[in-house]
Order: sequence, then C-alpha cells, then structure tokens
Amino acid sequence: MTRTLTFSHCNVLYRKSRQGPRRELTRALIVSKPSPKHLATGDITTLAFDADDTLWHNETIFRLTEERFAELLREDMDSELLIERLLSTERRNLRFYGYGIKGFTLSMIETALEVTEGRASAKLISEILAAGREMLTHPVETLPGVRATLEALGEHFRVIVITKGDLFDQERKLAESGLGELFNAVEIVSEKTDETYHRCFSQHGTGVEQGVMIGNSLKSDVLPALRAGAWGVHIPYHITWAMEKAEVPTDYPRFLTLPDISELPKQLGL
Repeated sequence: MTRTLTFSHCNVLYRKSRQGPRRELTRALIVSKPSPKHLATGDITTLAFDADDTLWHNETIFRLTEERFAELLREDMDSELLIERLLSTERRNLRFYGYGIKGFTLSMIETALEVTEGRASAKLISEILAAGREMLTHPVETLPGVRATLEALGEHFRVIVITKGDLFDQERKLAESGLGELFNAVEIVSEKTDETYHRCFSQHGTGVEQGVMIGNSLKSDVLPALRAGAWGVHIPYHITWAMEKAEVPTDYPRFLTLPDISELPKQLGL
C-alpha cells in the first residue's frame, strides 16, 4: 500500500539563532518510513538532500518571473539595471521576509515603487501580485533521475530533506512532487548554518560525521555542512541565484562534485 505524506501532524519548532535574538523557524516533518535494515559499507548512515533545484526545478520559475517584471517596467528602467535593483532589494529584505516567493513578490513591489518614484499604478501592483500567485501554483517538475535515485538509496541509508524557504510553499512542493514517502524526515528551516547540520544529522541520523549533504548550492548546502564535519556533495543546477554563489572549496577532503544525481548510488558503492 502506498502511504500518503500529510502535513497535519507537523511539529513546529522555534530555536534561537546563533546570530542574535532573532528566532529561527524550523518545521520538522517526522515521517513514519522505517530506517533501512541494511546500511551500505562504510561509516555513512544518513543522506540529506536539498529540495529546490536539487530534487525539482525552481530557479527557472524565478527567472521567468523576473523577465515578466522587467517587461512591466520596460518604460521606466533598463531590464538589466532593474534586475540588479531587484536583487539589491531582495538582499536588503531577507532579514524581514526570509527566502521564497512571497518575499520575492514583496521585493518586486518595493522595487517597482522605487523605480517609478511612487507612481506605480494599482494595475501594475496587481500584475506583480498575480505573477507571484502564479509562481505559488506552478506545477512541480522533478529533475531527471531523482525518484529512482532516492528509491535506490532508501534501501541502504536514512534519507532526509533539509530545505529552506517559505513553510507553506515548501510543503506544497514536497506534496505535489510525490516524493514525500521516500524520506525518513523533512526539515524546513529559515537558514542553513553549521548548527543546522549538526542538529539535523544528530536528530535524524547518527551524527554529522556520518552524514552527507547533497545540493546545488555551494553556499547553503555544501560549505556549512563541510564546516560542521559532514560530507558535502555539490550537484550544480544550470542556473544559480546570485545570493547562492560561492567559491568551490579546495581544502575539504569530504567535498565532491557530481554532474547528476543519478551518479550518487555508484559513488556510495551501490
């Protein structure tokens, strides 16, 4: 029987951030999928996956919306300058709105008001809001090889998700992806830090030293996981958001880059 993953029994946890008094909102979905009976050879027991642009397409939707935004304001500013202005607004607003489509939409509205010096019409604001709503209902398209890879790995490892962003939207995408039943646990966090990986691999695995973090972002998925003591596997996506770019690490023996998620089972000796 196929089990359906639901979100009605989620635990919402509030944890103090290491960066100050701001509280980090974390949602942990503890899934009833049992731990595997047979682990692969070696010390690795737990595999953690990023979600956006690792399991399913995401950044392409933002880029398409940026193009639509630039078209709406084409008479007010050059498109390249406008997107730079939008990025600056997003960066400034991260501490208020966090990651995700809702914060992105609010940043588009703010940028439009700035660029037009407060003359943005109600029609323009309405069109920006409509673009944001369309993003929130965009179909989820998983990346090639994801399901088969997760099914193979789940026979030998604990498999979890560690993703950041808007809680409701991340839950929606996980549910629509049809992948939820393949994970032992899902963590939706406001930010990915060294402490995030220490906590997640301890809570859902056997410690960070026996964990592997897999994702498309060097900045959020790989580097903090490596600093925490886990393995970090970078699987690049063809588009990288400017705020997720970072230099490739050269001094971590636990770092690995793969061209495709389907390469993971072979790298893990399966």
